Amino acid sequence: MSSALASPAGTARVAVYSGTFDPITLGHEDVTRRAALLFDEVIVAVAMAHHKKTRFSLQERLDMVAEVAARMPGRVRVLPFDGLIMDFCRQQVATAVVRGIRNLTDFDYEAQMAAMNRKLNPAVETVFLLPQAELQCISSTLVREISQLGGDVSQMVSEPVARRLLPRPLQA
Repeated sequence: MSSALASPAGTARVAVYSGTFDPITLGHEDVTRRAALLFDEVIVAVAMAHHKKTRFSLQERLDMVAEVAARMPGRVRVLPFDGLIMDFCRQQVATAVVRGIRNLTDFDYEAQMAAMNRKLNPAVETVFLLPQAELQCISSTLVREISQLGGDVSQMVSEPVARRLLPRPLQA
């Protein structure tokens, strides 16, 4: 295994996959599932997201992600986080951050974030994973909008998430 993903002998390789997951999409699930095959443990870090209006409360988002993660291979934990992701990685003794990228716009943003995160904590590597091609057009924002307008999102989110996506107002 390359040194970038390796941990000292006897320690688990822990990766953090962070986001608001408002809601978790099939693309997020795909990235999480594949990351769980690469690392000993993946922590899905659900952001408190004080700066965003979310459709779902933090607890609802944690519950949705936990329900989805329970069906995944490997060790996947779900935790809330607030603040800098590199501080969270230090607390969790993570060696990597996993980021899903769907297109060049995502890559430009994520490459800039990876460079900044490396300055904050050079011991944590950023790993980019592309979701399956048919999932690359899906975003939480589009899922929320389509759902709010009464559209069918069953091919964009798993069944437990789709159940929760009945039209309702955004959280303040």
